[in-house]
This record gives sequence, structure tokens and C-alpha cells, in this order.
Amino acid sequence: MEKRDGKIERAQVVAGRKPRIQGADARSVKLQNRMKSARALDRRRCTARLRGSMNDITVRVPGTTANLGPGFDCLGVALQIYNHVTVSKVEGRAPKVDGMAAAASDLFFKAASATPFAFEWKIVGDVPQSRGMGSSVTVRLGLLHGLNELVGRPLGAEQLFEVCAQLEGHPDNAAPAAFGGFTVAKSGTPVVRAEVDPALKFALLIPDFEISTPEARAVLPETLDRRVAVSSCVNACRVTAAFLTQQYELLRGSFTDGLHQPHREPLIPFLSKVIAAGERAGALGGYLSGSGSTICCVALDRPEAVAAAMQAASGNAGARTVITSADNEGVRVLRS
Repeated sequence: MEKRDGKIERAQVVAGRKPRIQGADARSVKLQNRMKSARALDRRRCTARLRGSMNDITVRVPGTTANLGPGFDCLGVALQIYNHVTVSKVEGRAPKVDGMAAAASDLFFKAASATPFAFEWKIVGDVPQSRGMGSSVTVRLGLLHGLNELVGRPLGAEQLFEVCAQLEGHPDNAAPAAFGGFTVAKSGTPVVRAEVDPALKFALLIPDFEISTPEARAVLPETLDRRVAVSSCVNACRVTAAFLTQQYELLRGSFTDGLHQPHREPLIPFLSKVIAAGERAGALGGYLSGSGSTICCVALDRPEAVAAAMQAASGNAGARTVITSADNEGVRVLRS
């Protein structure tokens, strides 16, 4: 507006109408309006696509190797071996979800204060079942993150980890799967985490037989000799220090424990023999992964030779070996 002789006059606006634009300026305005309309349509289409995709969520969860010898129920490392869990929201009636999935969904909806809904789920990937590599965590954590996405992320990563650890009964696999890298976990307290150098290799001997966690826990004694417990505690501290400082040479001689491995060896009779063979071939050391049956040796050099020596020493014709590195990302949500 312009002010003339103390009066305020409207500039180029008459009776509330915008000024009429002619010629090249008019063509320019029309072009700009068409571009705005096209951008608005693109935004609407994009929103529609996102809303549609939110009915199906795929979650990638790494397998894990836990205990690391003496770090019973608290130490773990995420591995670059993955399962993918897809959770799909279903309109109307859906097949009944039971077992592990039912328990996970019930606890999730309770923790999130969310209204339960019908869903389907499936899992594919390379983490073997009942081999001490966190297969149950890939199911539980995958479901938890998938459901969490479908209801708008009411829970954070730490809360989802706690729910998963509660379902598992112990946090040693849940923590590295959730956060990646090397982890020290105790339920109800913040997880201590460290990146793992890709140069550190994990040579896995995966036998052709399963061991259930309840079966492996049933053989553990109710009491321990004090000297055995102290020695195991010292080694657990050394393993932790080695990973936190990335001084992996400290791992030599530190995986020995008396908490669970000696008592579980009858379930995997070639355990000690395979570890010794891996160490002779150049490994820093080895241990029973989780509750077994997988045996893991870690190495900075010649991991192929270590894996070959482990397989030869096992005498298990159906066993296979995998060489991998640590996963430093943890669980990832992928929209399908």
C-alpha cells in the first residue's frame, strides 16, 4: 500500500480483487500454478504409497554369538549373519498367532499401551535354529520392531530391547542384536557397547544337530567351586577389556571358563578338540557360542585355516563352517 497526502490508498487491488496480469507475466503465473499442482499431486501420491507400505514391515536382525566363554548371560557380539522378519497388518480375521510370536505380541501391546490388532508374520534368513546364534532373538526382536512401526513407534530402541530381554530371560543375545557390536548387558541397566574392528574374524563351526536352550541350562550345576568362579570372573574381565579397547591379543587364554562350558561339553563332545585345533591354526581362542551347538573361534589372521582345522577336528560330517565379521549396526527396520 502507498500513503499519499496522509491518505492510505490500495495499490493494484480494487474491491478485494487481485490485479489482472496479462501477456508474458500471465503465462509465467499459469506455468507456476501448474508446477505447484503437480508437486501437490506427487506429495499426495507419495503419502498414499507410504500409508500402503505401512501395512507390511520387514526387519533385519543380526545373529549373535554370546557368552564368549566366561561372560555367561551378559557378553555378546552381533554377527553379519541375518534373519529378515516381515510383519503384516491384516484387516479382518487372521490366522491365529501362537507360541513365541503370541508371547512377543502380547507383551509388546501391553508395554506400548496399544490396541492389539490382527497380524501375520514370516521369517527368512541365514541364522540357524537352536545352534547358539540367537535365532530366538531374531524372531522376538524382529516382531517387536515390526509391530512398533505399525503402531507409530510408541517404544524406543532401549524399551524394545528390555521387552526382548524379558521374553528371552537373559539379555546376552538381545543386546548385540538390538545395538550391534560388542555388548555388556544387565537387564534394567544401560547396555555398554563397543564397535568391533572388521579385522577380527569369527570362524563358526555349525554342527548338524540342535541344542535347545532349556536342555543346555538343565545340565548346569546349582553351585560352583570358589576358585573356578574367581578364575572365570577374571577371564570375563579380560574379554571385556579386550573388546572395549580393541586390544584383541588380550583374548588369548581368556575364553576359558568354569561356569557353563565344562558342564555342556557332554552335549558337544568335540568342543575342546575343535577349540584346540582352531588355536593351533592361528586363532586367538575359541568358545561355545551361546548354549551351542555352534563353536566359535576368533582370529586376526588366517581365518580360513582356522575354520578348516575346526571342521577337521570335529569329526562331524554334516558340520559346516562360516567366516564372518561383527555387525556394528544392530537391528534395522526395512519397509517392504
